[in-house]
Amino acid sequence: MLKSMKPEDRYARRMARIARWDRPIGGAWDRVKAWTNMLASDHGVFRLAYLNLHKVTPQFWRAAQPAPPDIRAAARQGLRTIVNLRGGREHGSWPLEKEACEREGVRLVDYVVRSRGAPDRDAVLGAKRFFETLDYPALVHCKSGADRAGFMSALYLLIHENRPLDEAMDQLALRYGHFRFAKTGILDAFFERYRDEGLARGMPFLEWVETVYDPEALERDFKPSFWSDVIVDGLLKRE
Repeated sequence: MLKSMKPEDRYARRMARIARWDRPIGGAWDRVKAWTNMLASDHGVFRLAYLNLHKVTPQFWRAAQPAPPDIRAAARQGLRTIVNLRGGREHGSWPLEKEACEREGVRLVDYVVRSRGAPDRDAVLGAKRFFETLDYPALVHCKSGADRAGFMSALYLLIHENRPLDEAMDQLALRYGHFRFAKTGILDAFFERYRDEGLARGMPFLEWVETVYDPEALERDFKPSFWSDVIVDGLLKRE
């Protein structure tokens, strides 16, 4: 149904969802509605069983969208910052997360990245400074903890920790729920293009991003697998 709607109608619908959830929880009934939306519409019921939480390094963690008890548990382990990679405040998950971070003394910041399109050049270049400003330990999360969380973890290892490319790319793996042959595989293709165009010539990663990387060419050349795409977007309902 949504695919058949006009772009302006989809936009209006999205703005209405954001207006509904991008505000403080007002009372018990608001809290019930937020939890219901998070568990049902945002598929949070599955994350109660498996949060896809992993420590990339002792100072940098990755996960799916956390619920308030997850944030409380992480804060007790010393977590100081949560980075929301999702962007829009379209689900009850958002006010619950914001409230829980304020209650636990955890800093909550946004850094929006894509999972189904060529990585934005400015977002990649800005990641170096962003990592330098975080209070650690920090946790990055998207919806499922598979794609955007994996991409941001790879950037962290490559840019902030100066780790080898292959080690960074291990963050985009099936064991985290990442499918390289679906649309989300464009993240793998991005790093592979750096291997061919930059690393092979001894060019530092950020220099390649700034001077050589062509997002439009990457979008044009990458071809996802039909069935992998059906699984990721159709069955798993990834963002």
